[in-house]
Amino acid sequence: MLNRSEILVSLDIGTSKIKVIIGEVSKDTMNVIGVGVAESKGMKKGAIVDIDQTVHSIQNAVDQAERMVDMEIRSVIVSINGSHIDLQDCHGVVAVSSETREIADEDIQRVIEASQVMSIPPEREIVDVYPKQFIVDGQDEITDPRGMIGVRLEMQGTLITCGRTNLHNILKCVERAGLQVQDICLQPLASGDVALSPDEKNLGVGLVNIGAGSTTVSAFIDGNLVETSVIPLGGDNITKDLSIGMKTTTEEAEVIKQDFGHAYLKDAMEENTFNVTTIGSKEKQTFNQVQITEIIEARLAEIYHFVQQEFRRMGFRDLPGGYVLTGGVMSLPGVEDLARDILQTNVRLSVPTHIGVREPHFTVGLGTLQFAYRNAKIQGKEYVSGISADTHSAPKSNQKTKVEAKPKNEKEKTRSKDKENLVKRLQNYFFD
Repeated sequence: MLNRSEILVSLDIGTSKIKVIIGEVSKDTMNVIGVGVAESKGMKKGAIVDIDQTVHSIQNAVDQAERMVDMEIRSVIVSINGSHIDLQDCHGVVAVSSETREIADEDIQRVIEASQVMSIPPEREIVDVYPKQFIVDGQDEITDPRGMIGVRLEMQGTLITCGRTNLHNILKCVERAGLQVQDICLQPLASGDVALSPDEKNLGVGLVNIGAGSTTVSAFIDGNLVETSVIPLGGDNITKDLSIGMKTTTEEAEVIKQDFGHAYLKDAMEENTFNVTTIGSKEKQTFNQVQITEIIEARLAEIYHFVQQEFRRMGFRDLPGGYVLTGGVMSLPGVEDLARDILQTNVRLSVPTHIGVREPHFTVGLGTLQFAYRNAKIQGKEYVSGISADTHSAPKSNQKTKVEAKPKNEKEKTRSKDKENLVKRLQNYFFD
């Protein structure tokens, strides 16, 4: 039997696909035991434009994952992204409360809460605090101070805020799909956990995640995320260009892109031919790989130029770790070679190595599980199982929000109450 207390579920709401990944944590190692992927409807350029369609797409992806493990998914860790995300430095200081001066979970919780005492505009909401380092009596660069002896505890971290309406819409979709939001994770932090090595993060590296609706660029310096930005261009723009160039439907253009597409003209093969149905008629035209590669390369080159400009705008002209590419568009052959030509630096392609999710578009979903689990341990958050004890065959509750499993004893009850996380407060704010 699986230890259900260590099963977590991530939800990545993308523009073209919605991905659900069920992970089992065993001895701090994440194993993927279930995956669900559904076509995303109701999303444009990374933002929700139709709540009902998005809810239906989430339910489809959840159903797929549930059938794989024969369990019912009850709560999920949601990854968020978008131009409405803002990062700012925060700093908290508290006195260690214990008589023995030993730092405990309660002190960590208090110093994190102290770091959030700052002026936030009314239209923005604090999503999370990501600790960069803890300082005990002047000793810095501590990752986990629990058990140490000290009088003064400080924390330097990154405060993540986002637009209240954007967050409201995401929470509403997940809640209407019959799920609880267990935690919220920032996509660049999640993908960086899977795509980047500690050395790259310390040296200084640019992470480029090219999805269907948008491209997320993130800069990591000294081991931490320092800035992130979203460019409203992605794989859908390539598909649209192909659709216009071949005079066919976007659906067929997408299939052609996946089956015959190449991003680097020097490596494209003229003898690789295929037929395409002309839109509005039953006539078929014959194209070769070189013809569509000219279209793909032109649009992808434009995206890379925007990426380079965005990093320069952030103030990062030369990153020693170069650039790491990930995201759904990176499944096209030749993307790495084209990036090297345009960015003129070292470029690496990152693909998850876990069995069942060895595709670039799973980077965010897998990273959400890994990063959220590790960050929860640092902050002293308590995660309950993302799945219920009932099997998938059991009827789903019709209630909008499912009730979490109750703690086993009064001590745990009190601790859980004290550590009520942000998501519950947000759900109370929006839905009660």
